[in-house]
Amino acid sequence: MLALGLGWLASRRGAYLATAESCTGGLASSWMTAVSGSSRWFEGSVVSYSNGVKMQLLGVRAETLRANGAVSTQVAEEMVLGLARISGDRIVDAGVSLTGVAGPGGGSPDKPVGTVCFAWMHGDGRAYSSRQCFSGSRNQIQLQAAWWGLAGLFALLSRGLVEGQRGPS
Repeated sequence: MLALGLGWLASRRGAYLATAESCTGGLASSWMTAVSGSSRWFEGSVVSYSNGVKMQLLGVRAETLRANGAVSTQVAEEMVLGLARISGDRIVDAGVSLTGVAGPGGGSPDKPVGTVCFAWMHGDGRAYSSRQCFSGSRNQIQLQAAWWGLAGLFALLSRGLVEGQRGPS
């Protein structure tokens, strides 16, 4: 239902959306592409599970990864801003990135299992980030993270902060 609402808002604003996902493995983009007609408003997704893919495809800097780790708001911001650089013919007007620890292992005292960092961007070229901690199984954490990421994107669109480059449909 959330993806359907995102599609409606994006179409209304003439906006193209994209995602960059790590710990959710493409779940958020899967929800978006499950909506019939999503090709009119969904540009695509990068599943950047490894740091190498984060750097090579999204332009995340090695220094940012070294200084903050892959699970950080700084990396999430560079991931989402990277979407605009690689968007091809169509301009990405808004996007979300997610990077985190889905578990059951891999957590640390500073970044326990369930920690997910998000960033959202829209056409002004700025990123807005947040860090959340979810609980449950790996699958439950992934579901919560994908929902939270798309809910933030929905909030951006519904506040009128995004106007598509192609104008309202």
